[in-house]
Amino acid sequence: MNDLVTIRRAILSVSDKTGLVEFARALARRNIEIISTGGTATALEKAGIAVTPIDRVTGFPEIMDGRVKTLHPKVHGALLAVRDDPEHQAALSTHEITPIDLVCVNLYPFERTIAAPGVERDEAIEQIDIGGPSMIRSAAKNHDWVTVLVSPDQYAAVLQDLDSLGGKTSLALRRELAGAAFRRTGAYDAAIADYLAGNKPEEPYPQTLTQSFTLVQRLRYGENPHQTAALYSAGNAAGASIASARQLHGKELGYNNIADAASALELVRALRIIAPEKPGAAVIKHANPCGCALAESPAAALDAAIAGDPLAAYGGIIALSAPVDADCARRLCRDDTFAEVLIAPSFTAEALELLKARWFNMRILAVGTIEPSPAQTREQRSIPGGLLVQSRDGLLAAPKEFVHRAGPPASADALRTAQFMEVVTRAVASNAVAIGGIDAQTSWPRLFGAGAGQMDRVTSCRLAVQKAGPLARGAVAFSDAFFPFPDGPKVLIDAGIATIVHPGGSKRDQETFDLCESAGVTCLTTGLRHFRH
Repeated sequence: MNDLVTIRRAILSVSDKTGLVEFARALARRNIEIISTGGTATALEKAGIAVTPIDRVTGFPEIMDGRVKTLHPKVHGALLAVRDDPEHQAALSTHEITPIDLVCVNLYPFERTIAAPGVERDEAIEQIDIGGPSMIRSAAKNHDWVTVLVSPDQYAAVLQDLDSLGGKTSLALRRELAGAAFRRTGAYDAAIADYLAGNKPEEPYPQTLTQSFTLVQRLRYGENPHQTAALYSAGNAAGASIASARQLHGKELGYNNIADAASALELVRALRIIAPEKPGAAVIKHANPCGCALAESPAAALDAAIAGDPLAAYGGIIALSAPVDADCARRLCRDDTFAEVLIAPSFTAEALELLKARWFNMRILAVGTIEPSPAQTREQRSIPGGLLVQSRDGLLAAPKEFVHRAGPPASADALRTAQFMEVVTRAVASNAVAIGGIDAQTSWPRLFGAGAGQMDRVTSCRLAVQKAGPLARGAVAFSDAFFPFPDGPKVLIDAGIATIVHPGGSKRDQETFDLCESAGVTCLTTGLRHFRH
């Protein structure tokens, strides 16, 4: 085995043709023979680059709509032969096989195909590459002698070796590329396995869960400075996400920034379910919403969301479901307002200019169109020695499904607020109780105050009342789970709450219903719990 291997013959077959022509020209200038297939060969020939068609190498035509073209001993023997093994060399000679020294293959876009909405199964199956992974694995196994590339971002490193080493590649680079190659085929197989398992509604959790994520960014530290951290993206994820967001301005994102930004994005995404045409805004602080609102304009929604808890909102994470315009940017530029991270589908040029001029460090993220459906239907959490996996809490109880249990019938505004408060409360850490109502300025619901993450529900009620202050009088209180005793509802009623909404299901529900009835407070149950741990 030599540390340095001369590149004389290469096979190029790629779906992603970014930088392909430039890379192939660089190889051709070094008198490297280029073998190619299908669309890749056509693209190279069109660019005036000499190409040896794959069927001239194999002596066999591409068949079955291109499903079979590189699965041939003339290809895999050329890749797998150990160059200093006499028996391998004899086999090459006997079967008239010429070694191939470099493989450049990126695979059919299976992940991108299945991420598209409404993709048919047959279309997805046709994007399962067979010949590509086979060549990659053969080349990667024999990396002592063969250089393998699976991504355009590797072209520069290979050309640098060829330039500095006189047309050769180093063992260190070939070993690094081989590792990347196996990671790529592993990720590809994992995406396929996950897709096929997901096609069985009766078995949503496969016996073996195979997943792959791509490093996006190494973070300065984790939740605390003594912890290391990194951000990875899911290869087949679709829709707006923090992992795929474009950062337009500000400091590098930190672990806590990203976690809270993801929570803020998911909350405004959920607002689009109940009011798809109205701008929504959310302010997240330490993983919980301290403000949330709907309104007629992004600026009005933002103002109402900040009003939910101005003290907590300062230094929080803000997300909007609609593009940020100049009016919205001017609201963010006020001296009493500061956000660590600002997330929106997009920003007008004037808005971005205003924000950049006012805030040097604010991290501004454009995530693209925020669809009401979740970015993924399954979520997971690591635990020591394993992984918890569950379906996302994507259900909301429609107002028509609320059951009237006590007090006067709910008004139209109370029902509209209750629907909004279910979305907000679902985003609050349990035990969760949140209070909201119709904002006097916008005529749309907003959060007045929330009690989050308490060990008992009574304390959550007290905190929500404290945060809401005088606005609690006549408002709607929403609980993520039933009240085990009527003590929590009493705290709410004493503060002037007019409507209490909870899932119901406690053995002592009737005590809460009786308390509400005697106080003239409307009580509704939804039958749907929303714990968030």
